[in-house]
Amino acid sequence: MSIIKKIPWLSLTLALLTYSSLGWFISAINLNPIAWIGIAIALLLVVAIMTMPLLEFNKYTNYLFKSNIRTFIAAIVGALLLFMMLGWFRLFLDTLVIVAINILVRIDFQTAGWQQIYAFATLASIALSGLGIGSLIHRLMST
Repeated sequence: MSIIKKIPWLSLTLALLTYSSLGWFISAINLNPIAWIGIAIALLLVVAIMTMPLLEFNKYTNYLFKSNIRTFIAAIVGALLLFMMLGWFRLFLDTLVIVAINILVRIDFQTAGWQQIYAFATLASIALSGLGIGSLIHRLMST
């Protein structure tokens, strides 16, 4: 089967639209370039976590909950995230949509038989491209 037929076009298009929407939203806030770099790194981290095999992810979570102090810190961070979720519901919904689209793309990549590194590279390029496209469209529309 051709490589073109193995590409999950629909889910990648949805991912590009989702990340473009995020780029538009962030561009409307008028952040400084350092914040954009931080957002890009956070997006790459989310994409890496989503394309990571489940067994590797279990190793990290088992490490996190081995001691009481780490579990306490995780509970405090979870409570802070819950507070932020309630305070910034729009941002929470955007984050939820991004996580959902990453899961959809990962399922499509696994169904197509893609290796983890190719799935990460493709989704990372889609995420960064979408972020840039959304920001560019917002800047062009606002001038």
